[in-house]
Amino acid sequence: MTTITPPLQPDLYRRIQDFYDASSGLWESVWGEHMHHGYYGADGNLKKDRRQAQIDLIEELLKWTGVEQATEILDVGCGIGGSTLHLARQFNANATGITLSPKQAQRARQRAAAAGIAYKANFQVANALEMPFADNSFDLVWSLESGEHMPDKQQFLAECCRVLRPGGRLMMATWCHRNAPPELSIQETQLLKQVYDLFHLPYVISLTEYEDIAKALPLTEVSSADWSKAVSPFWDVVIDSAINPQALVGLLTSGWTTLRGAFALEPMRKGLADGTITYGLMSGTKQ
Repeated sequence: MTTITPPLQPDLYRRIQDFYDASSGLWESVWGEHMHHGYYGADGNLKKDRRQAQIDLIEELLKWTGVEQATEILDVGCGIGGSTLHLARQFNANATGITLSPKQAQRARQRAAAAGIAYKANFQVANALEMPFADNSFDLVWSLESGEHMPDKQQFLAECCRVLRPGGRLMMATWCHRNAPPELSIQETQLLKQVYDLFHLPYVISLTEYEDIAKALPLTEVSSADWSKAVSPFWDVVIDSAINPQALVGLLTSGWTTLRGAFALEPMRKGLADGTITYGLMSGTKQ
């Protein structure tokens, strides 16, 4: 297994918090509750309402993972609670969401109260590498596009596994770079660095590397899939939505952190289109 030695970034958590504190309100006003890719069919050819595509992604991930029931759910990197509330309703389960952003956690609590399920869904600010939960607490750990923010991928997956109950299921969907060899080219590395800088990511790894990490943990039935084609229209839709008057005014008034993040839209679109960036899925069952 490749040993990952990430660069030291002592201010990473602060930058991630600041980014989502500043940008989540604008995203919600333009896009709604879900802060993740949409699903456009296996080949990415289906035309869909953008918000429906995001809901469809959740449903397709559940089908792929094989989860049919859950009683205690953890949503790692919950945003403003979109997936958390969806899963709580779907399974009539208790659901907990964690995020680094106090504003996201507060908004998620408001949304849970408005939906009448605050008694089943709770949200807190917490570090996914040091989760404040006992061992064997959840029967589903759900991580939808949060792995890319983790500065230690091995510790992240180890924590997800630790808090899973025996027989519990891990579902992770995350941004990856393409499998290597061949080694990443200078152009690919430069594009990734752009995305890291603009989206406040420490680094990403390949889906194969995630599998290697998972197989070293007490997880069985480890499986993976590349859904890059299925989500590929997403960034074109985001770019189109960013040029409407509401979004433009929001970008200009939400501060430099959010405005700067808008420059990452094109590198992400390009990276998915040329295969430098991939959309990786992985699941496993706790032994």
